[in-house]
Amino acid sequence: MSGGDIAGLIAAGVFAVLVALLAVPILKLGRVLDELRGSIRSLADGATPLMDEVTATVTTTHGQLKKVDGIAANVSDATANVSALSSLVAATVGSPLVKVAAFSYGVRSALSQPRPRRSGRRSR
Repeated sequence: MSGGDIAGLIAAGVFAVLVALLAVPILKLGRVLDELRGSIRSLADGATPLMDEVTATVTTTHGQLKKVDGIAANVSDATANVSALSSLVAATVGSPLVKVAAFSYGVRSALSQPRPRRSGRRSR
């Protein structure tokens, strides 16, 4: 055996040790990737029912919002009707009430003022 052969054997031994040392982390990395694949699969399996529930919730909420929109439209119509009714009552009753108030004020003013005395004497 020559020096070149011994150097080749040492290089081959060092390479074998290096491969053995690198095999351990590669095997651990393979296990980690297997665990990651399992976790992703379980997340995907759990996400499907969750998405179905979210879809059902959004559908129900949409239906409720349609009902609320209808209620809001009815309240708006009722508000417009009450406004028109109050305007009608104000126009119908308001003007006569103002006239009655003015008349009663005039009568009160007339009755509360003292009558001026007549300067002339009474004839007997």
